[in-house]
Amino acid sequence: MKSTLKNLFILLVCLFFLLVGFYLWASSPNLSSLTYNETGGYEYTGTQPNDTIHSIMTYNIGYLSGMTNNLPVEKPKSLFDQNLNKVIYELKKSDADIVCFQEIDFDSKRSYYIDQQHEIAKLGYPYFGKNINWDKKYVPFPYYPFSMHFGKILSGQSVLSKFPILEQERIELKRNQNNPFYYDSFYLDRLAQLTKVKIEGRTVVLINVHLEAFDSTTRKDQFYQIKNIYLKYAKKYPTILLGDFNSDINYEDAGINIILKIQNIGCASFDPENFENTYNSEAPSERLDYIFYNKDFIEEIDAMVLSRFETASDHLPLLMKFKFKNQQYASIRQQPNP
Repeated sequence: MKSTLKNLFILLVCLFFLLVGFYLWASSPNLSSLTYNETGGYEYTGTQPNDTIHSIMTYNIGYLSGMTNNLPVEKPKSLFDQNLNKVIYELKKSDADIVCFQEIDFDSKRSYYIDQQHEIAKLGYPYFGKNINWDKKYVPFPYYPFSMHFGKILSGQSVLSKFPILEQERIELKRNQNNPFYYDSFYLDRLAQLTKVKIEGRTVVLINVHLEAFDSTTRKDQFYQIKNIYLKYAKKYPTILLGDFNSDINYEDAGINIILKIQNIGCASFDPENFENTYNSEAPSERLDYIFYNKDFIEEIDAMVLSRFETASDHLPLLMKFKFKNQQYASIRQQPNP
């Protein structure tokens, strides 16, 4: 009897250390956190727009998994190839000067180790800003099949630009404090990617966000955070706040109202009484994606939800064309001193 109890105790101790070891391995990153905020350039030269009308797009690309995003189904490589080709084809037609992505994979097993930012940059985007918000060796979701849990995930947010990127900051937003530690260890960081771009001699501040999807209290806290970030820059710079806010105006106590109520803020292609939805792309019923801007510096020329991207992602992108106010002053300011 004593021998049996001893063997059982040894077995339990071994199992405990095995589980602890697996947890430490599974929750550890692939990269150093020092690489999570990166700016740089590609050799792909594009034509830098020489015009006073500019364009910017926001797109939750859903790592190109289309309508299978978050579903417990096997995703063949042909699906990702098809969706990448669709996105490249439509982006080429849209010819946006700046594209801000959420849920873009940089080198993940789930998307067959394709650097999606790099592939899209071949359209002629020589400048990039990259923020990693999910760096894991193991993610226990979807819960089945188990084979989908294993393998590198490297994903996050991205800015591709035809204009020079001056600097960038990776700002982590508040986490859901109610998540148990074992869940939170495998959860992604919610970010505000703050990127400064030089356009027409002006510093333009872009705030690319992807807010909490599942907990409304945490999401509301994040809304207050990004409101403060926006207000910090909006009085001095042309500032554009955009991304996937995971909040529809029809939600109860919708967090998006925190931004909509900011004084003198514009919201592209959005009338509270009549607006196009962006999610899901197959049958859009919610508006989760937005482009905001400060009216003191920026004038919206045109904006639209681009339904022609179809189901390459479970979201639809939003495009805005704009120009700077006080163009005459801006051009004088850019002239060199005599």
